[in-house]
Amino acid sequence: MNIGSVHIRSAGMKCLRLSFPVFIAVCCFSGRSVAEDSSSFVHQAMPLSESLAPYSGPVVRAVDNVSLHGKVMCGYQGWFMARGDGYAPGYVHWGGVDREPPRCSVDLWPDMRELDPDETFFTNYRYTDGDLAPVFSSTVRKTVLRHFKWMQEYSIDGVFVQRFTSCISRQDNWDYQRTCAVLSHCREGANRYGRTFAVMYDTDFDERAVDAVIADWTRLMKEMKLTTTPAYQRHGGHPVISLWGYGFGHRTFNAEAAERLFRFLKRPENGACTIMLGVPNDWVSWTDDRMRLLRQYAQIISPWNVGRYDSPEKATQHFERFWPADLDFCKANGKDYYAVVFPGFSWTNLQGGQARLNAIPRLGGRFFWHQIEGVKRYGMDMAYVAMFDEVDEGTAIFKCTNHPPEGRFLTYEGYPSDHYLRLSGLAGRLLRGEAVTFPDVRPNPDAILRFSAREYGETAESDQ
Repeated sequence: MNIGSVHIRSAGMKCLRLSFPVFIAVCCFSGRSVAEDSSSFVHQAMPLSESLAPYSGPVVRAVDNVSLHGKVMCGYQGWFMARGDGYAPGYVHWGGVDREPPRCSVDLWPDMRELDPDETFFTNYRYTDGDLAPVFSSTVRKTVLRHFKWMQEYSIDGVFVQRFTSCISRQDNWDYQRTCAVLSHCREGANRYGRTFAVMYDTDFDERAVDAVIADWTRLMKEMKLTTTPAYQRHGGHPVISLWGYGFGHRTFNAEAAERLFRFLKRPENGACTIMLGVPNDWVSWTDDRMRLLRQYAQIISPWNVGRYDSPEKATQHFERFWPADLDFCKANGKDYYAVVFPGFSWTNLQGGQARLNAIPRLGGRFFWHQIEGVKRYGMDMAYVAMFDEVDEGTAIFKCTNHPPEGRFLTYEGYPSDHYLRLSGLAGRLLRGEAVTFPDVRPNPDAILRFSAREYGETAESDQ
């Protein structure tokens, strides 16, 4: 029996719906085989009443939450799960990493060396010496807080936490419970480490999707009191809410339903929100209800760029083709423009080997930096980085290893695992007007020691 599903958003394509059989598990796994139950770490799912409670933890005020101007924010998927993390389905968004032979749906492997034993979930992938390779779960509070600590260390301003309407359409299953737990962890991480965060709904605009968003946002406002949290990002005097998928040809659109959602979000009791729309690149040419509603209700326009160009030269051509008209429209209509940049792209494992590995090369970070310089050159002072943790499509900027397990994987080309965290922090400084240039960092394939289970155990023990 299937009780849930996960959705994978491709680069501007429709979400792929993948059903997962129920798999109840309560333990993490360690040792030589994921089939062996030999771990003492038992994770429990976070009760919904706890994740939706108002925040009462510590608050550090560092990054201001007044405006998106001058900020680099990342998308935070938070959709990775593992057998033993306390939720039902087992390994989600990792693929069949626990099978024999293992199969995965990610092209980058996370650098796990800093994570503690209770944050690691072993797979059937192995390093060359036979040691099992672990992954993490986004449902583990300690891991999400660690990610926000990295954001603080590298001066990344914050994240847009993704919420998929497929995951919130029912509020009585593990999918909704997991989604709310991740948001709660992100809220705590942002407050503890002086970052900001906001909600981004990945959604259609039909009656069913709009009903789901309205029901969910109502709970977040009334129970979680989300927008009163000190770290919640505001813009134009109101809390920001992003709606990704507006106007895409593969997304359903009903003008009456969309307007009902916009009016709901604009009501004072619902936050009087500043609405940000994630749109396709041809948005400025619309002449139908999509444009009418955009003009009337949206404040921030953010066209999706991932996969739209595959080299610095083609990025320049893309900017020249779209940005002048986009920016002219925004200036004439009092809108803000939020450019999307990304470090590279690869999804061969997600596509079962039918797509080319390293389809959009990172070029040691120069592909990413070229886009940031373009944002600056066109007079913009904020950017959205896709994505913080997206290893499915090879767009992640968090710490990934140069020494993945045996299989079909990308690396960071010998650059340190924090290379793209550093670049994203530098990007914010550049957009705020500092004299920042691309750092003189050279790749070194031996700069990152390969993780092994034995080395990890020794390190963890000495740290204690």
